[in-house]
Amino acid sequence: METTVTRIYDTLGVKKTRQRLFILVILLLLLVWVSFFLGRYSISPTTIVKAIASRFLPLDINWSPTVETVIFQIRLPRILLALIVGAGLSISGAGFQGVFQNPLVGPSILGVSSSAGFGAAFAILMFNSPFLIQVFALAFGILGVIIAYTISRVYQTAPILMLVLSGIVVSAFFSALISVTKFVADPYDKLPEITFWLMGSLGAASLEDLLMVFPPMLIGITGLLLVSWKINILSMGDKEARALGVNAEFIKIIVIACATMVTASAVCVSGIIGWVGLIIPHIGRMIVGPDHRILLPVSLLLGAIFLLLIDDLARTIAAAEIPLGILTALIGAPFFIYLIRRTKGGWK
Repeated sequence: METTVTRIYDTLGVKKTRQRLFILVILLLLLVWVSFFLGRYSISPTTIVKAIASRFLPLDINWSPTVETVIFQIRLPRILLALIVGAGLSISGAGFQGVFQNPLVGPSILGVSSSAGFGAAFAILMFNSPFLIQVFALAFGILGVIIAYTISRVYQTAPILMLVLSGIVVSAFFSALISVTKFVADPYDKLPEITFWLMGSLGAASLEDLLMVFPPMLIGITGLLLVSWKINILSMGDKEARALGVNAEFIKIIVIACATMVTASAVCVSGIIGWVGLIIPHIGRMIVGPDHRILLPVSLLLGAIFLLLIDDLARTIAAAEIPLGILTALIGAPFFIYLIRRTKGGWK
């Protein structure tokens, strides 16, 4: 009797999870569709449908080349990049929170954001090449995490506390280097560009950006999804993981490497966008619970929805485009306070 009841509850739980995933996918598709209409250049829905369909069907083109440019070279790359960056930051945040057994950490916990930010600031100062900015941001983001992990292995292992402390040290160091870069930059030319980049934006999104970040993003996200069930074991603690026959140190390295690759790839094309990887996993837990096998895909979808919505607001609510980092902080900080009051510190 007890087994039958358990099976019924399991079946209902799977059904509810599928329903919620289906709803999130529908919301994502609707938001993508609406995002094509938003912007200072007005395009009718009919024209957008025809323009997109013309890429697959032999239709007569009765719209201006400007419409083609706006849809396929400006809005489409920006929408896709917002989806990829939001999904990447949120799933890496969920992965970091599971590994560190702490709901207060995010993708920047090991210094990846500050080190990637310094790489971009240095490239802006020295080269001012969009490609080199992305390359330096990605390279320094990965380098920062390697340094943090190396420092943490004082005792031939990487305890959670040592990783966190190492990440704080690396983050402070690269933040200081960013300040040095801003100090020596030309205040009328380089400094505004560095400052605006660090605040986060997708205004310069292009298909080349997508081609650059998609492969490392895909590898990192796939890696996190493949070890999602082992993150459940890691969240119980290293001793419990070893007792269950799981190599905690190896899985920890895989999760950190994948999450770092995703985060650094996101930062190199969008700048530093905070709060996404911290807040979205909490919303995911409120919807589906703490099981990382389900939480990671849900966080991925929620992150894509959230950042695309924020980007839509950034380019429509004011005459000048608002940096994404400002909006995510304005929305994320009050929501986090609400979460603290709601849970009274009793995080799941």
